[in-house]
Amino acid sequence: MTLLRRDFLRGGSALAALAVSGTPTLAQDGPTFDLVIFGGEVIDPSQGLRARRDVGIRHGRIAAIEAAIPGESAARTLDASGALVTPGLVDLHTHVFPYGSAIGIPADELAPLTCTTTAVSAGDAGANTIAALKRLIATQSRTRIYAFVHIANFGLAGFPVGEMLNIDHAMVEACADAVATNPNFCLGVKVRVSKRVVGDNGLEPLRRAIAAAERAGPWAKVMCHIGDAPGKLGDLLDLLRPGDVLTHSYSGLGNNIVQDGKVLAAVWAARERGVTIDVGHGGGSFDYTIAEPALAEGLFPDTISSDIHVYSGNSPGRPYLPWVMSKFLNMRMGLEPVIAAATINPARVIDRDPGLGTLAIGASADVAVMRLVEGSITLEDTRENRRDGTLHLEAVATVRAGIPFGRPYMAPFSKG
Repeated sequence: MTLLRRDFLRGGSALAALAVSGTPTLAQDGPTFDLVIFGGEVIDPSQGLRARRDVGIRHGRIAAIEAAIPGESAARTLDASGALVTPGLVDLHTHVFPYGSAIGIPADELAPLTCTTTAVSAGDAGANTIAALKRLIATQSRTRIYAFVHIANFGLAGFPVGEMLNIDHAMVEACADAVATNPNFCLGVKVRVSKRVVGDNGLEPLRRAIAAAERAGPWAKVMCHIGDAPGKLGDLLDLLRPGDVLTHSYSGLGNNIVQDGKVLAAVWAARERGVTIDVGHGGGSFDYTIAEPALAEGLFPDTISSDIHVYSGNSPGRPYLPWVMSKFLNMRMGLEPVIAAATINPARVIDRDPGLGTLAIGASADVAVMRLVEGSITLEDTRENRRDGTLHLEAVATVRAGIPFGRPYMAPFSKG
């Protein structure tokens, strides 16, 4: 798989021209497309499209999807022969606040490994720190970043100490103000509800998170982390509203969605009223012994997310988004549904840009190129359960707003 600037390998003429003329620009009568991704199998669940197609990109947007685009119409080409071409992956649960959260990773370091072009920071920042995430990280990242604001005013800066052990940090009005003031960046409120995080405060952090979201506006969602939640899990689930997100849904840390071998009725009721079932794999929150019976009953995830952070990224479960998707492929979820769960489905949860999670003409040219590899593999959850598989997705190239990550570099590198 070779990414090349047109004529890049034909000697020194292009480099000589660059040295003479400085930053090159496309002439008025120059190539039709800035970049053409050719030879791949395009899979775009948002359009019900699965076919061998070439993708033409102009001015950072999808300009054409055709059976064949002539090479001479492209300033640059990306050879995707033998690979899948999909919308850029959208990861609904990440930790990408590396200097304000104790567990964050720079989003752009993940992009070449994960094909993720949009990352949602899941509570890294609270009301006191959300401006830093927005101004110092999001605006300077090539990866598109959104955020859930943590109900704890300092977010995850105090990790590993549970941020809700002191309920005074759950400041409803401050959180609501932070969300409402940044409607194009903040999606709503994040809360972690597990015993080691909330202590004796039970479901009160969740109630305050919901109150903050409701004060922020009718569009604001709550992302609720579960894992050995206090009390009856059904009581927690009954509080979630349409549009809210249940993350770590297949966790095996205790008080699971599967009890006595069956999915709880409250889980089905939550999905029925519009609660999003999210994976949030992470370093401790995905268990095959929960996922397998849940999927056998038909409880497939709406969104597949990684919960990637500095600890989970070094764990045996390898929660890089294509690898997490591969686990569901091998549980027979189906290729198109798996891709939908990491593209258009989380894009609809975000609900900020109609061009997100799609390769529709006019959409932002965020593109993932992945290879579907056939062969024996072993996959591991976060509880040391292993499963043998026959397929996995492998990141090949990531294109964000029409600009690929890696060499050869675009010139000018960015126009925005």
